[in-house]
Amino acid sequence: MPRDKMVPTLGAMTQTSEEPRLPSPSVALDDQLCFALYAASRAMTARYRPMLEELGLTYPQYLVMMLLWEEDQQTVGQLGHRLALDSGTLSPLLKRLTSAGLVTRHRRVEDERSVSIALTDEGRALRDKAFAISQDMICALRLDVDDFADLKQTLHVLTQRVNESPRSS
Repeated sequence: MPRDKMVPTLGAMTQTSEEPRLPSPSVALDDQLCFALYAASRAMTARYRPMLEELGLTYPQYLVMMLLWEEDQQTVGQLGHRLALDSGTLSPLLKRLTSAGLVTRHRRVEDERSVSIALTDEGRALRDKAFAISQDMICALRLDVDDFADLKQTLHVLTQRVNESPRSS
């Protein structure tokens, strides 16, 4: 079946008309998708750490900077929404970026309840160095273009389904 006619599921590509075969419940650690994701996330973050230390950034700060490099002048709410972080987590992170001289924070004239975050010249200058980090990570993963895209799509689907699923009590 052509790739564009398939729908990503958690672990395999299946036709839209078929029900996916679900894994059996287990309490064995190696059977847990959550542990595989946790281990992969820790490995990715650990791989980023030394490269980001050279820029003076933590991984969460790097994520904020990436959003601002995409589009400067965003509100705290916009950044929090994109990163799935609440303002209690995001505000101290933004204060540290401000102290480092990478961003500025100011109340918006049109809505004083809203705080706008903007890059400084120093913050903009980090973008080229960050591009090299992205390139290093892509090389480290050794995934071809299609596998890279498929993995990202599968992770997006997983996130969406987890967020939409009713929680058991």
